[in-house]
Amino acid sequence: MNVAELSAAAEAILFAAGDPLPLERLCMALSLQESELHSVLLHLKDQLEERNSGLCLLFMDNKAQLCTRPAYAEAIRLALETRKPPSLTQTALEVLSIVAYRQPVTKSFVEQIRGVDSGYTLSSLADKGLIEEAGRLEVPGRPILYKTTDLFLRTFGISSLEELPPLPPDTVGQLPLMPTEESAG
Repeated sequence: MNVAELSAAAEAILFAAGDPLPLERLCMALSLQESELHSVLLHLKDQLEERNSGLCLLFMDNKAQLCTRPAYAEAIRLALETRKPPSLTQTALEVLSIVAYRQPVTKSFVEQIRGVDSGYTLSSLADKGLIEEAGRLEVPGRPILYKTTDLFLRTFGISSLEELPPLPPDTVGQLPLMPTEESAG
């Protein structure tokens, strides 16, 4: 298959998948090396841009997904008669920011920074699929560690955590570091 045909096949696979698909699965399905797949996906992304498609190609770490363009969200919502998702509260945004910038983090770490109980907010963010459990910290009590999800990346329109804006210089030194297994023991 040539690049155009491989691009069309990748588009069909990503459309059918719906969710983010690991690049290794695409490589396997298309019998390509990762470098070849990269060229095919860039070709697809360029095609979608050139024809001003209602779809766009997103990359999230080692995954790819076809998504609708945010500019058409309202029209899609009206056509499918879905309710607009509730916006996040200031509290939820604070907690989500702490998790995003310092992950993986424990509930007590988030509460140490915020100075208030954050259990409900962490639970709510997990229910919304924006954060998830990332194991347990190897200290007494083995608290749950939290990290952001692919849905977090999609929701905020970024493909990796490296795209988060930098923290203001005056706050970086003020935020405590997450305790590690070594420092806790």
